[in-house]
Amino acid sequence: MLLALATSGLWRVLWYSLALALFVTGFTGVLRVLGVGWDKIRWSLIGVYGAVYVWWFFANGIIIDRISVLWSFSIFLCIASVGKPAHEWWRTGRDLALFVAMWLAYDESRGIADGLGMPVQVESVRNIDRFLFFGTDGVVWLQNNFLAPVGTVRWYDVVASFVYYSHFVLPPLVMAVLWLTNRDQWVRYMRRFATVIFLACTMFILFPTAPPWMAAGGSNRSGYEFDALPPLRRPTGNGWRHIGLDGFVEAWDVGRDWANEVAAMPSLHSAYALFVVVFFWPRIRPVWLRYVTLLYPLSMAVALMYFGEHYFTDALAGWGIVGISFLVWNRIERRLAAKTADDPFQGADVPDHDTKDLDLDGSDASLGQTVSGTR
Repeated sequence: MLLALATSGLWRVLWYSLALALFVTGFTGVLRVLGVGWDKIRWSLIGVYGAVYVWWFFANGIIIDRISVLWSFSIFLCIASVGKPAHEWWRTGRDLALFVAMWLAYDESRGIADGLGMPVQVESVRNIDRFLFFGTDGVVWLQNNFLAPVGTVRWYDVVASFVYYSHFVLPPLVMAVLWLTNRDQWVRYMRRFATVIFLACTMFILFPTAPPWMAAGGSNRSGYEFDALPPLRRPTGNGWRHIGLDGFVEAWDVGRDWANEVAAMPSLHSAYALFVVVFFWPRIRPVWLRYVTLLYPLSMAVALMYFGEHYFTDALAGWGIVGISFLVWNRIERRLAAKTADDPFQGADVPDHDTKDLDLDGSDASLGQTVSGTR
């Protein structure tokens, strides 16, 4: 890890974090001397954290690689726990451990798959896509008909880049907000999110799959040489470069080097996009707006194909594991709620859900049905 930090430029994250720790200590000490309460101190620190994050975004690009994501989320949990009692810090440590385990499991899946000697799937997923699109390679068709020549950027390239990179911002942002504002809903979110990652990593291990850009003709830096598709471009950063955020793209290139390149089936980009929509589905008003939000996972799937990152089959698989996760946990939580209602002394053993926010017998059940229908 230290070697990676030193050689990839990620050492900046460490030093900025240490500087922030010193700032937090001094800032907190001054405010406490002035008699400021802990709640106000925590919210002030969160405001500073948000400002630093935005500054980092424009100066160095968004934080994408796993180590930096873990580090930044750790900082957030720590400053959001400043001034809290020891048992709250213990809970923060457990929450962080869960987050770390989920994030690292993705990277380790590549090594496990290599150790088991599982063959990389190349033509099988391509053939499923051809069946879905009546003999046409959807990825190739999109690039042939919409991708502009090198050096030219169209408006939908910018939109597609925004949609694509939202994958690295929206899910952890929701985690942070829920952790800060509603512990019970955070638990619900993380149960389902962890299950999605578990199912995805299991598939990554058992079915390592070449994404379209890797399956395309010619050699690439992954070390594989396939010719299942015509040559494809991988222009995920075109939109960001067009609006002047070149540093953002450079940060993505660094983070991409850490990724499991044959973890294409299922698509976690597609899974996370649907996950966030479905989690908030019962709370979205008016009803018509619910269906509008489904454009987000759909546009994500199209962007992934357009950029040569995933087949549509990968997106369907991602949506499928989201459906499984919600259906399983909806049933488990209904049973826990029923058990608690029958035996009030069991109330301390399960999260105390606010019925105003969560209707286990009604709205949350429709949530699982919605995912099943989407899939």
